[in-house]
Amino acid sequence: MENFMAQKEMLLIGSKTKEALKGSGLNVAGDALDELNEKVHAMVKEAQKRCEANGRKTVRGSDF
Repeated sequence: MENFMAQKEMLLIGSKTKEALKGSGLNVAGDALDELNEKVHAMVKEAQKRCEANGRKTVRGSDF
């Protein structure tokens, strides 16, 4: 899992994310999705840590 996190693979569907933001009348800057992807990666890593700290192998909604 750690190797996966280091690659910073895009975890978002860019077109859907842009559509959601533009739907509220906002424009989307070129770097917005990259920064949001960084936040998602951080959230995934924290959920992983919480899951492991609780002795589980299954990430639950409550881990986020």
